[in-house]
Amino acid sequence: MDLIFAVLGLLALLVDSIRCQGVYAPPTVRIIHSGNACNVEEERHTERVYTIREGETLELTCLVTGHPRPQIRWTKTAGSVSDRFQDSSVFNETLHIQKIQRTQGGRYYCKAENGLGSPAIKSIRVDVYYLDDPVVTVHQSIGEAKEQFYYERTVFLRCVANSNPPVRYSWHRGREVLTQGSDKGVEIYEPFFTQQGETKILKLKNLRPQDYANYSCIASVRNVCGIPDRSVVFKLTNKTASPSIKLLVEDPIVVNPGQTVSLVCINTGGEPPPILTWVSTNDSLPQRSVVNGGTLTLPSITSDEAGIYSCVASNNVGNPAKKSTTIVVRALNRGRFWITPDPYHNDDNIQIGREVKISCQVEATPPEELTFSWLKNGRALRSSERMVITQTDPDISPGTTNLDIIDLKFTDFGTYTCVAALKGGGIPDFSIDVNISSTTVPPNLTVPRGKSPLVAREGDTVELECLVSGKPKPIILWSRADKEAPMPDGSMQMESLDGVLRIVNVSRDMTGSYRCQTSQYNGFNVKPREAMVELIVQYPPTVEPVFMEMRQGLGRPVVMTCRVLRAHPSRVLRFEWLLSNRLLHAGAFDAQKDETEYTIRSLNKEGWGEYTCNIINEAGAGKCTFQVTGKAYPPEFYYDTYSPLWQNRPRVYGFKLQWTQMNPSAVDRIIAYRLGIRQMGQQRWWETEIPVNATPNKGELMTHNLTELIKPESYEVRLTPITRFGEGDSAIRIITYSREFHCSFEEEAICMFIQDKNDDFDWTQHSAATRDTKYTPNTGPSADRTGSKQGFYMYIETSRPRKEGDQARLISPFFNVAPKNPYGITNPPAYCFSFFYHMYGKHIGTLNAFLKQKGLTASEAPVWSLTGNQGDRWRQAKVSIHPTSSFQVILEGIRGPGIEGDIAIDDVTLEEGGCRDPPPNISAKAQSPSIHIWLLWVALALSLLPGQR
Repeated sequence: MDLIFAVLGLLALLVDSIRCQGVYAPPTVRIIHSGNACNVEEERHTERVYTIREGETLELTCLVTGHPRPQIRWTKTAGSVSDRFQDSSVFNETLHIQKIQRTQGGRYYCKAENGLGSPAIKSIRVDVYYLDDPVVTVHQSIGEAKEQFYYERTVFLRCVANSNPPVRYSWHRGREVLTQGSDKGVEIYEPFFTQQGETKILKLKNLRPQDYANYSCIASVRNVCGIPDRSVVFKLTNKTASPSIKLLVEDPIVVNPGQTVSLVCINTGGEPPPILTWVSTNDSLPQRSVVNGGTLTLPSITSDEAGIYSCVASNNVGNPAKKSTTIVVRALNRGRFWITPDPYHNDDNIQIGREVKISCQVEATPPEELTFSWLKNGRALRSSERMVITQTDPDISPGTTNLDIIDLKFTDFGTYTCVAALKGGGIPDFSIDVNISSTTVPPNLTVPRGKSPLVAREGDTVELECLVSGKPKPIILWSRADKEAPMPDGSMQMESLDGVLRIVNVSRDMTGSYRCQTSQYNGFNVKPREAMVELIVQYPPTVEPVFMEMRQGLGRPVVMTCRVLRAHPSRVLRFEWLLSNRLLHAGAFDAQKDETEYTIRSLNKEGWGEYTCNIINEAGAGKCTFQVTGKAYPPEFYYDTYSPLWQNRPRVYGFKLQWTQMNPSAVDRIIAYRLGIRQMGQQRWWETEIPVNATPNKGELMTHNLTELIKPESYEVRLTPITRFGEGDSAIRIITYSREFHCSFEEEAICMFIQDKNDDFDWTQHSAATRDTKYTPNTGPSADRTGSKQGFYMYIETSRPRKEGDQARLISPFFNVAPKNPYGITNPPAYCFSFFYHMYGKHIGTLNAFLKQKGLTASEAPVWSLTGNQGDRWRQAKVSIHPTSSFQVILEGIRGPGIEGDIAIDDVTLEEGGCRDPPPNISAKAQSPSIHIWLLWVALALSLLPGQR
């Protein structure tokens, strides 16, 4: 049956277009809160503070007005440090954080902008409350008389708990509450701050037998946010002592890679028994490590796992005990060599009769175990007068050995091998071969002919080449001539074994000079040789716009301009204009200009399409694309319609859909809108057309009434403009069924409430942040119902010239009642009318609520009434009403005997169903039940409202 009603309802969509004045408006913004707030308060009228308990859900909603619909962005600043909220901004009306943590407190900003005026920004500070378990630590000072050890010492018990807000501490000994002065042997220091947080100290002077007891520290934040007190118990005995430990290992521990290492730590003292933990100088223990009590096991240890490991014992008495050991993993790392010619001759070559030195360097762990030996042609070489072998001190510099050959002879030519080893073995030896012969010559660098300058196109793979000669061939180091410019891999220097630098996918920023240079390692220790290679990267013209959509009506001119920003080579050869790959115009590019232009004098249907402008140089083409279309811009849904939801039968409801048209004159006249609607969760769209008789103006509000929507379903609405071109861009919004009418008086229109013209004075819309209370400080609210000083409410100002008995009446919009129910429902539900009131001051008069039904005078007796001072707080009134026809609600304020009699109202609500749990001690009168009602603006009331306020 519901499906039948849905089909019939969607087919019965009515068209009722109403044109109004321009409604474009800059954004306004207000932050409201929901979720589990403990409290919301104001500070200095400018800062709202939202208090929440850690682990609860934070929910802040940014309420915006303005047309077009403003975009909303949430950002956060924490303390004095800018904090990117969740690494990005949140584009959503509602900021939702589940299980909020203390680090997420701070100031949250909501920013709304729609391109009109300045962005609207509001902020709120979120204060996260928490209380951690307290920790008691004990410190002792011991007297000199050792025979009276336990009676000559003073004990300090320190209690620390992290909290927000600040914590309050109390001490108990057993069941006895300890306070300052309650026991001469006890002193309690006031809380003070330490690096660990606020702390409170209990001092036990000259420890007595009765002082050995269970001590409880209770930390409290006074139940704010419902946070319960937390406590900790410490048992003080004559055996209480700080921890001591012993490591059953050597220091340092030298092992080979792959060995399993076990570190054993044992307690040797301490009461209560200390807890043992292991820590490492590395940020954390190795992933494969195993901790079992006081034993730490490192299986198959690697060089990366070497370092300092510490055993820490803690029992909150005195300072933790700590013992450390260093694990050294034996290793031989990379080695290198260099040949140094005779330094007494200005010649880099090796010559018979001169000195030559061969140096060999190896990194070793531990360095003191490093040993070197030399071989010549595979045979051991001993130090002699002509073959001098030396070794540097490893504590001064990395392990290096030198072989000085004095008075080089022909018989000295051969292969010399430097062998590095660690004492005790277990690690493979490391050897380096160096050949000394008549062909051993210093290096030379040249750039091959035709390889500089090297011209390449962007995206190519290029090879920069330096020819290196000499024996042995050294490593070639590449760098940019511009010392601040990085190499293609992001480093400042790259190595090459063959003198070739290969660059994949070369880009324009890689253009420049590159330096190739010999390294002194694995070669001659002489002045580096270097050469320069010039790289020129050509790229096609960079143009703008890369893409542009141009919307235009038929018969109008269209001008398209493609501009060159940069190119290499800079001389552009030619251009060409195409429409869908069909050549329209081509020619040589004017070197005096940086752009080319194509004009359509009068656009016709064949002129719609994709236009391409190619601007071409030797490296390729840069392309501008223009999409010329007659497609209309999307409509802009109007979200600030007051109470667009209405109902005329019990099972269905209606919705006033309103919108404006973005840039209506940009294309041909809009002749209709295609309206699509579908129930959420369904696949099928129902469509109809809304004809448009005249061209809408910019900012002109259009209306279409949607009827026969099934309660309580939500619907997705799609609206598409239609011109001679065809369909334009669509806009989509969601319509959600609501069971209540609500007004918080935040907008200037005050929800279409009007002032009664026959009363004595008017209600005033106001906020506490702007209200002048200098004349009547002891009356009226200090904030709106939510606690916001920026929020608005309605109130009666009872200062002069008002006099006792003067009346101010505020009349609600009309609400409609459905016709007789065709289904014979004789007992429909009631409806609940509620509002918040503030009646504070010694001269408070009376606040009444009346029900006025269409065609009848207002009820003589109020349906709700209250007189006199109710205290400085907001209270809620609720009353069930049962009208039999369209009706209004009237709120009447009556001045009391003096000026301290301001009465305020806020958050007026009408919702389906009788009032549940109405507030006590409220005088309320209700009429007998009748017919089912709901909200509906009477068309006549709508047309009259602007003139009545």
